Amino acid sequence: MGADRASQRARVVHVAEEIGMRADELAAEEPLEVRLNGEPLTVIMRTPGHDADLVSGFLFGEGIIRATADMTGFRVIPNGEHPQLENIVDVTLAPGAPGRDSRWQRNFFAASSCGLCGVSSIEAVHRQAAPLADDGMRVDQEVIFGLDASLRSAQDVFARTGGLHAAGLFTVEGDPVVVREDVGRHNAVDKVVGHALGRGLVPLARNILMVSGRTSFEIVQKALQARIPVIVAVSAPSSLARELAQASNLTLIGFLRGRSLNVYAGPQRLRPQGQPD
Repeated sequence: MGADRASQRARVVHVAEEIGMRADELAAEEPLEVRLNGEPLTVIMRTPGHDADLVSGFLFGEGIIRATADMTGFRVIPNGEHPQLENIVDVTLAPGAPGRDSRWQRNFFAASSCGLCGVSSIEAVHRQAAPLADDGMRVDQEVIFGLDASLRSAQDVFARTGGLHAAGLFTVEGDPVVVREDVGRHNAVDKVVGHALGRGLVPLARNILMVSGRTSFEIVQKALQARIPVIVAVSAPSSLARELAQASNLTLIGFLRGRSLNVYAGPQRLRPQGQPD
């Protein structure tokens, strides 16, 4: 749905040693309205493409569904003003689906740069997703050092536009499972989790999540919900993201640059080169 609209051609003024006009390609950003059983739920500003994964990942991350079986229908509704957009979806929930719970879920307005807007505390998150147990999983630091290049090699739209975030799911050996791009970091993570959810891979207890930007509280929440034990980012986490990771026994790595990195939580899962299990 909308995969061919992930980027848009444009004419821009290019300023370098000389000033002139040139063709360029811009990352697309469009709204997606999500409805539950015919009732409006949220509007997500996203990059078109893999919308079904985005929606299912979003609903799973918010505790509205526990599995794809909790969705008995996924219908695209024509946009009356702009029928070419295909940007309204209506999800029908099964009778036993958890559904909305105003006691802990976010206020449902999602934007491409949206941060946390409704979860009141780490304790509230833990009522939905308990802290991880330490099952002895270890990741070789050489695997971590290779993730940035692996993620970048799969960022097709970023290579054309320079304007998208990415999230990738990897095995503990560093093999890619899925990589998704979006103007929003959170949307990219939702697309990754939605992909895994639709293939019966959740819980993701033997996987690594790599994100191209900074790590927010919400990204840690989404990883915890999917039971991903290790998050790696090229930039820094927020202070609240670090607190949630520490309280949840989740390994949080930031500033992955070449062969250096910072570990902000869960250092026990990182195995130095040559060190046995």
